[in-house]
Amino acid sequence: MTDAFGPIEPLGRPGQPALDRLAFERLTVAHRRALKLHCYRMMGSLNEADDLVQETFLKAWRARSQFDGRGSARGWLYRIATNSCLNAIKARSSARRILEQPERPPSEERATGGPATELAWLDPYPDAELPDIADDGPGPEARYEAREAVRLAFVAAIQLLPPRQRAALLLCDVLGWSALETAQLLGGSTASINSALQRARATLGGHYPQGRPPQRSRPSSDEGLLLERYMRAWQADNLDGLVNLLREDAIYHMPPWREWYRGRPAIGAFLGSVWGNFAGYRAVAIGANAQPAVGVYALGRQDSMWQPHSLHVLEAADGKIAALTIYVPPLGPSLFAAFGLPPEPRG
Repeated sequence: MTDAFGPIEPLGRPGQPALDRLAFERLTVAHRRALKLHCYRMMGSLNEADDLVQETFLKAWRARSQFDGRGSARGWLYRIATNSCLNAIKARSSARRILEQPERPPSEERATGGPATELAWLDPYPDAELPDIADDGPGPEARYEAREAVRLAFVAAIQLLPPRQRAALLLCDVLGWSALETAQLLGGSTASINSALQRARATLGGHYPQGRPPQRSRPSSDEGLLLERYMRAWQADNLDGLVNLLREDAIYHMPPWREWYRGRPAIGAFLGSVWGNFAGYRAVAIGANAQPAVGVYALGRQDSMWQPHSLHVLEAADGKIAALTIYVPPLGPSLFAAFGLPPEPRG
């Protein structure tokens, strides 16, 4: 049997004992990755997503006797996870994480402000932690494909939404829940959910020139070739070659620095100002947000030691890099372990 949330997994029936620990463990294994991705979209943070998934399963275990098996286990868990996220957002100082400060114009000179560690920066998401999105069929109400709704720019855009609007958009437009089902989870009327969705869609529409992010449901061979060329440029100390991989209108962010750049000349000038800070670079291909990504190690000029330096996420379009997000120190190195990268390059 199935319902709008997917297959119904019995957790016990009225008058029968609640599920045992083994059955609950099977449930957590089946839904952990999807729930973690949902929490990440809500929060924009890897650590918070991990903590909230653990909190979700703890709450579910404690409340297992309240689940009567008439609905789906998936819907029950998403209800707990979403409300846990909304409560966590209320409790923290910033309701959203960012890739750039709102209303801050692109920079035209060398960055001098230093890392803004007091700001809440959006984390990238390891592909190794993604559910099997190739087979993850959202519900009939979904407006976004699973891979499209993972990309870094999409997660950054939905962080602009108030938390309740963010939750409504994720549940309806990403997971495919109906407005009625979403109202039952979040509270309020179906009309209030439809109103929240309308406002959320308008905000996203204003953020994208075409009214929504470009649809790229499958990685292409061109992305793989572009990634190889990008890695070779770093390792061959070929700044000109790297800049040539950018689109003329490319955008470059470098969390946790406030400065960001638009256009190949501005990006090239900035990279040229910092390119010689290290004696060499090594690049390791990874995956982040279902996009090409790289971990880069840098060789110190003074100590001749290799150290984790930065984590790069590429947005490809028409064989070029349309957006480049480089997580630089101190944030970049702190992300290496989450992506399975060792503290120094192998080989």
